[in-house]
Amino acid sequence: MKKFSAYRIFDENGKSQGRFVELSLADLDPGEVVIRAHYSGVNYKDALAATGAGKVIRRFPCVGGVDVSGVVESSSDARLTVGDEVLVTGYGMGVDHDGGYAEYVRVPADWVVKLPQGLSLFDAMALGTAGFTAALSIHRLEQNELSPEKGKVIVTGATGGVGSLAIQMLAQLGYQVVAMTGKASEHDYLKSLGASEILPRDEVDLHSGRALEKAQWAGALDAVGGDTLAWLTRSMQQDGAIASFGNAGGIELHTTVFPFILRGVKLLGVDSAATAMPLRREIWRRLAGDLYPSALARATHVVSFSELPGVFPQLLHGGARGRCVVDIAGTR
Repeated sequence: MKKFSAYRIFDENGKSQGRFVELSLADLDPGEVVIRAHYSGVNYKDALAATGAGKVIRRFPCVGGVDVSGVVESSSDARLTVGDEVLVTGYGMGVDHDGGYAEYVRVPADWVVKLPQGLSLFDAMALGTAGFTAALSIHRLEQNELSPEKGKVIVTGATGGVGSLAIQMLAQLGYQVVAMTGKASEHDYLKSLGASEILPRDEVDLHSGRALEKAQWAGALDAVGGDTLAWLTRSMQQDGAIASFGNAGGIELHTTVFPFILRGVKLLGVDSAATAMPLRREIWRRLAGDLYPSALARATHVVSFSELPGVFPQLLHGGARGRCVVDIAGTR
C-alpha cells in the first residue's frame, strides 16, 4: 500500500509535539483490522496529548486521535469483513496505540464496533467519545434511580462536547436541565439545545466553606472536577447522583463525608475508554435510538484534516463549542 498521511505525536526534548507525517501500514501498531478512516473527532484528551498540556501519551511516537469511524479495508477476524462500516472509541487509541488521526488505522478486532443501524459514519464521530461519555453517564445515573420526576439535573462545562450533547439527550428524555457555564455569550445556544435554565458560573460560591449547601440537584454530569465537583457534592438532593468524567477545572477533590452519609449522595466515576464491549454496544444502540441528539448538527462543526492542529489550542483555552469533527477522507 502506498504511503498515507497521519498526525503523529513525538517526544521532543521532553515535550509532546505533533506533526503530519507520511506512514505505511508497516509503521502502525499491530491489529487484526485495518480501517480506511472517514472521520475522527477532537476531544479534550486529544488536545492534551497533542500539545503536551497533559501527560496523556504513554509511548512515543504515537498517532493521535482517540476516535475514528470508517470502512474495513482488511480483516483477519471473521467477525468483520471488508466493506463493513465501523467505529472505534477509547481503549488505547491515541494513547499507547496508534489512533484515529490517520488515513488508515489498524486496531485489534476486539475494539471495533459495527456502525449501529440509524447512524452514519459522520454521526458516529459527531457523537464520538463525547457522545458516548454523555450517554454512558446518563445510563449510569438511570441505574442509580435518576428519573425526570426526581428533580433538576445540572450539566457543568455545558458548552463543551459532552455537555452540549448531554443537554440534548437529557431534555429529550424529559429532564429539566440546568446548564452551568462561564460563557455569558452562549446562553441562547444552550437553551436552543434544551436547557431550561442557565446557571452562570460566577454566580456560584464554590468556596463557601460549608459542609452542605442548599439541596438543589437530583442528578449531575460533571466535566470540570476540582472545586466545581466538590460544590456539587455539597448541593445534591437526598439520594442524588453525580456522574464524574472530566477534570477541566482540576484533579483534586476537597469535600467532606457529610454529603455521602447525611444525604446518601452517590459519586459515579465514568471511564468511557475502558467500557466492556457488551455495555459499549448497548450505549451505541441507544445513541442510534432514544439518546440520538435531535440538535446534533447545531452542536457540531467540521474541519479538514489539514486544519486539525489549529483546533487544539482553542479547545484547551475554553474557546470551543460543541463537537469538532475531522474530515479525514475529505468527503464533506
